[in-house]
Amino acid sequence: MKSDVEELMPRMLPVEFEAGAQDLDLNGPPRNPREYLRQVQLEASLCPEVVVAQIDPKKLKKKQTINASVAGCHAAPEGFSPSLGWQQHQVSNFSDVRQSITKNRSHWSGHTLDDNVLMPNLTDEEGWRRFCLGETVCLATASCHTDVGPEPALDYSKVGFPPFLTIVSRLNQSTVLMVLETLTCWFEEHQFVPQLGCWLYALLACLEKPLLPEAHSCIRQLARRCAELRSALESQEDEKLPALNLLICLVARYFEQNDLADQPD
Repeated sequence: MKSDVEELMPRMLPVEFEAGAQDLDLNGPPRNPREYLRQVQLEASLCPEVVVAQIDPKKLKKKQTINASVAGCHAAPEGFSPSLGWQQHQVSNFSDVRQSITKNRSHWSGHTLDDNVLMPNLTDEEGWRRFCLGETVCLATASCHTDVGPEPALDYSKVGFPPFLTIVSRLNQSTVLMVLETLTCWFEEHQFVPQLGCWLYALLACLEKPLLPEAHSCIRQLARRCAELRSALESQEDEKLPALNLLICLVARYFEQNDLADQPD
């Protein structure tokens, strides 16, 4: 007698089976084509009609939802946006830097780090903020003071470690993106500082194309924040202007977020 499934779904290869085929041993190898097809049928009949996956919510990552904003940038005040030639020159230089990092990554990553260079764990966001920006900036911003005076002596734990090639060459793509997201989120709530600009440039230089959705959203957020700060500058002589223009330029022109690009005056 045919099963309900066989009635609804006729077999593509109808095969007549001899008496006693129901006693076929599924653990042994088939001796002929008919036994093979019968094994397939019997194995399929043992599968449940409905299967429910058991998912442990605790094992899900915290950040699964990706919001890729398509909002544009604040328009640059008149005279604050760079020329097209300047933008093209920066993109060319940036491309050369990326090629150099790729070519020499193995060489630089093989160098021994100094004893004082203790890179944080991947998930230690606060540790990476202090590593890149320094305790002076992090503690000052936490206390709502933005005027940070010079250090009497160079102490990387205070002023932050620069993005040396021996450091950035050790970062895989997961770490590059995590640190980029961490610094961009910090930047959303604080002012621009030179250490931040150096690290953002270095991380963008290490960011592989094509972009992951998380990276796409992050660099657009970065460009919008730069444009927001630029729109509040009072003078074209402000020392932050070239750095803000450069980051906007790289996101828009090199990473092809063309709707964010500055149009020459």
